[in-house]
Amino acid sequence: MHAPKTAAKNANAPLLEVSNLSTEFATYAGTLSAVDGVSLSLQPGEVFGIVGESGSGKSVTALSIMGLIKKPGRVTGGTVRFKDEANLLDKTPAEMRKIRGGQISMIFQEPMTSLNPVFRIGWQIAEVLQIHREMTRTEAWERAIHLLDRVGIASPAKRAREFPHQLSGGMRQRVMIAMAMACAPSLLFADEPTTALDVTVQAQILDLMVQLKEEDGAAVMLITHDMGVIAEMAQKVAVMYAGVVMEEATVEELFDSPLHPYTQGLLDSIPRKKSRGQSLKAIPGIVPNLLHLPTGCRFRDRCAAAHSACALADPPLQTMPNSTRKVRCWLHHPEPPK
Repeated sequence: MHAPKTAAKNANAPLLEVSNLSTEFATYAGTLSAVDGVSLSLQPGEVFGIVGESGSGKSVTALSIMGLIKKPGRVTGGTVRFKDEANLLDKTPAEMRKIRGGQISMIFQEPMTSLNPVFRIGWQIAEVLQIHREMTRTEAWERAIHLLDRVGIASPAKRAREFPHQLSGGMRQRVMIAMAMACAPSLLFADEPTTALDVTVQAQILDLMVQLKEEDGAAVMLITHDMGVIAEMAQKVAVMYAGVVMEEATVEELFDSPLHPYTQGLLDSIPRKKSRGQSLKAIPGIVPNLLHLPTGCRFRDRCAAAHSACALADPPLQTMPNSTRKVRCWLHHPEPPK
């Protein structure tokens, strides 16, 4: 009698659930919180976007989830649950290496620094298959050539024998995607996958990611500062600032009716046809030093809507009534401090 309910529950269970994730870095000037209590949930097959300015904590969040934070950084709290796995933060480095590459993969910002310059690209892809799929050297090499062909690289057998410096930026990014998708992972992190590419190649890479995601059924956590990329690819989005989530909503909700002044500022800074010839709008100031955050709301020094309550306490991330969207702002809180 209870089996159907259990099956339905499992079918709707998140692929990835992050709760109160916190990461700190020890510096000579003190300890800074790069990620401060971040909670996120990602469903199977979903594209979840994380946006924000440089220094907002987007990449550190992804690296923390994957267990790739190096000293002097360390994850200080929270839980990360992936599929049926227990808290990933409790796993040993050896256990995480079995999960990374096989079930969870990542496309890094700059492929030239992520690819090994002294190994041919075909063997760099084949190594992933040998480790996680236990293929023979010959099988892995043939599969690597197939993957290069799958991501749209011409003459894949020839390119497989070349070194990273012999490829263009767009081709190196395609190699990174082939490597990340080699084992058909359930979850793919894409950290600024098109930042260093021109507009034409950027569109090709985004189309390729969508195609591969649909073919393999992978969920994608897309990290970017480009709101246009989010509008094109994501279903849900979290806006990060100074280590915390400021707003979380569906893409439609975020673009139609942004609630947080920071989100509004990000959207206002997007160039539009109707504003041709006018100066681009910009959010005044810069992301604060994480060692010296302002009292109260972290965004208040740059916010045109700031009022007296904003200096008294940092607002909590609150779910809006009759909705799943969340916002961290006293303007939308029923009981702001007095």
